[in-house]
Amino acid sequence: MATKSKAFQAAAAKIEADKFYTPTEAVALAKETGSAKFDSTVEVALKLSVDPRKADQMVRGTVILPHGTGKTARVIVFATGPAAEAAIAAGADEVGGAELIEKVAAGWTAFDAAVSTPELMGQVGRLGKVLGPRGLMPNPKTGTVTPNPAKAVEEIKGGKIEFRVDKHANVHFVVGKASFSADQLDENLKAALEEIVRLKPSSSKGRYIQKGAVSTTFGPGIPLDVNALV
Repeated sequence: MATKSKAFQAAAAKIEADKFYTPTEAVALAKETGSAKFDSTVEVALKLSVDPRKADQMVRGTVILPHGTGKTARVIVFATGPAAEAAIAAGADEVGGAELIEKVAAGWTAFDAAVSTPELMGQVGRLGKVLGPRGLMPNPKTGTVTPNPAKAVEEIKGGKIEFRVDKHANVHFVVGKASFSADQLDENLKAALEEIVRLKPSSSKGRYIQKGAVSTTFGPGIPLDVNALV
């Protein structure tokens, strides 16, 4: 078994054994456990009491973080005509129709989000094998299939994140960078939590958020007090 680095061990030593932290406490501690060599990303993982195999318990949505993610997302847009021009003006990294679809079909995925106008989804749909496993497939439920791709580009680049429960009923999302202030991280985390709680399926029984943790890139998990999450 690989031995944890001294930096990881030092970070883990700051986390009290058997203690569960409020969101405010957890993000403040995350700033201390981030890497000294680079600006660590602060991430959150939650275990939900849902069955992802059931359509009515699939928790999926988006939220615009008040302070962004600390990273400018690379966004491509499948569009033509005026919608394409508007997307370019909004700052899309690449915009196109058939040629862009062929480029992605060939395996190009050097982007963080994909947006499409409704009329091109018939063609974009065949990219499911490339985009689906990476969580990049445009979807009307997350606002990435829209007749107004320029607005979608602005929102994504402005700090909009997408979350989706996986097959193990876990949700993972980013709330910023370790260089953010504790207040900024706290507000981002609470905004995401509010949206996830709002999307609680009516068929979900018992405690909705069962477990949770905040961590930084390559850092230890900081257990969250689930009683303080709702």
